[in-house]
Amino acid sequence: MAHIFQINISSGGVPKLAAPLAQAHVTTNGIVGDKQRHLDVHGGPERAVCLYSLERILALQQEGHPVFPGAMGENITLSGLDWSQLSPGMRLRLGEEVELEITRPTTPCTNLRPYFLDGDYSRVSPNKHPGWSRFYARVLRAGKIVTGDRVEIVATEP
Repeated sequence: MAHIFQINISSGGVPKLAAPLAQAHVTTNGIVGDKQRHLDVHGGPERAVCLYSLERILALQQEGHPVFPGAMGENITLSGLDWSQLSPGMRLRLGEEVELEITRPTTPCTNLRPYFLDGDYSRVSPNKHPGWSRFYARVLRAGKIVTGDRVEIVATEP
């Protein structure tokens, strides 16, 4: 069963750390309490929430990269989804209330260098390594999420 492994927030930048009480309120502008430093490339309704896969993080660790949940700047670390099958337009339900629509894969930035061997953050580039990037999502239905909440794909097209 797919579920929320960790909810991550920061006052700006990476790493994002586990949210207090392992819960958060999601709005159309993102996770309450989370901030972004560069609003020209992060945040806003089309990039309200950043998602990444626990399984991808574990595989990167096996390759020797010092990455961990939240280090990639993701707001929500998910577990149990076939990450290579996710694509823009897919809709996910998180818990009982929240519904997201994936808008696009994210382009990694230089702030991720410390979490990759030799600083090579292109390891999660959607162009160089399809299926390994994070995803941005818009919030279709706001609400509360809690670590451990079930995650399900509710639609594969807009």
